[in-house]
Amino acid sequence: MAAIGRRGMAALGLTLMTAACGSSDVPGESKRSTPVQRAPTLANDFTPVELEETVDSLVSEINKNAVQPMQMAILLKEAGGFWATVLRAANRAMGELDVTGSVIGPIAPLLDDEERIELQNQQIEQAVADGAEGIGIAPFNNDQTTAVDEAIARGVHVVTLDTDVPTTRRALHIGTLDRAAGATAGNTLLAMLPAGPGTVILHGNEDESWVNGTDRTQGARDALKAAGYDVLVHQANWDQEGEAADVEEMAAMIEAADPPAVGMIGLFNISYRCAMAAEAAGARDIPIVAFDFDPRTVDHMREGRIKATHIQRQYYQGYLVPYILYGIKSIGIDATRQILAPQMVDDSRVDTGLDVVQADKIDAYNDFLDLIGSNQ
Repeated sequence: MAAIGRRGMAALGLTLMTAACGSSDVPGESKRSTPVQRAPTLANDFTPVELEETVDSLVSEINKNAVQPMQMAILLKEAGGFWATVLRAANRAMGELDVTGSVIGPIAPLLDDEERIELQNQQIEQAVADGAEGIGIAPFNNDQTTAVDEAIARGVHVVTLDTDVPTTRRALHIGTLDRAAGATAGNTLLAMLPAGPGTVILHGNEDESWVNGTDRTQGARDALKAAGYDVLVHQANWDQEGEAADVEEMAAMIEAADPPAVGMIGLFNISYRCAMAAEAAGARDIPIVAFDFDPRTVDHMREGRIKATHIQRQYYQGYLVPYILYGIKSIGIDATRQILAPQMVDDSRVDTGLDVVQADKIDAYNDFLDLIGSNQ
C-alpha cells in the first residue's frame, strides 16, 4: 500500500481505533468526587490473588489523597485478538478512575510494520499535544525511543506494556518476563516427555530484532537442553498466506529429526500450527504445549492434541497501566513502586505472571475469563 503522510497516519489511528474513556467530555476534567471503587473480582482457581491484592493496595493509597483530574492515552499495537482484552481492561480501569482519554491501536491489516511504527510515534506526539499527563504504550521493540523520551521531556509519565523500550527514561514496564515464560513452557513439556535422547521442536523466534520472541525461545531452549534433549527452532511466520508453508516446514523437521522428535512447543499465539504439523507428519502422539488462548489452539486442546497452554495475563497488563499512571500522579513514582514491589523483578519492571492451563482445565479458565470480562 502507498505510504500514508504523517498527519494522515495520525488521524487514521486516532479516529478509527479510539475507545473513549472517562465521564467528562472536557480534556483534563473529571467528575469523580468519591474514592476509587474497583469492581470486585470473584474467586476462581486462576485468580492471581497476590496481583489483585497489589492493585487493592494501590487503590487504597490513592484514596488517601484528594481526587485529581487526569488525562491519559493508552497506545496499543492492535485492537483485536490478543489486544482486544488489553483494550477492554484499560477502558475498565480508566472508567473506575474516571479519567479522560482514550485507548488507541493501529489498524494492523492496513499498515506494514514501518507504517505502524510511524503511526504510533505520531500518536505519542498527538497525545502530548492534546494534554495527556500519562501515556501507556505497547511499543514495537525499541523503535519508539525518540518519541518516548520527547514525551517524557515534556513532563509526561510513560509506562510500557507487553514490549519495552528499556533504553528510554520510561517510568515502568508491565508485562510477561519472556525468558522465564519460555522456561516455564519448557518445564511443562518436560513433565510429558519420555526419557531421552530425543528432539524437541520449538515454533519460536531467532530474529534478534524481536527481543521478546528471542528471549522466550531461549528460555524454552535452555530448559530442554539442560534436561538432555536436542532442540530445533522453526522461525514462526505470522503471514496467513504463509501458514501452509509454516506447517509443511515443521512437518519436514519432525520427519527428519535425529534423534526422533518427542515433543513440540508453540511459543506464540499461532501455536495451533504445531498440532497441524504433527498431524501432517503422522506424529499425532507427540505431546505439544502452546502459548496464548487462540480459539484454534483451544480446539486442538479439546481434541487432546495440545496438552497445555501458557497464557500471558494481558488483561492485567491493560488494567494496571491506567492505575499506575494515576498512582504516579497521585502518590508519586517512588510510592507507586513500593506498592508494586511484590510484582517487581527490579526497580522498573512489573511481572504480571503467566497462567498455565492444562487441557482438562479449559472450561475452568473460561469461567475465570468470564469473571474478569476478558473472554475473547
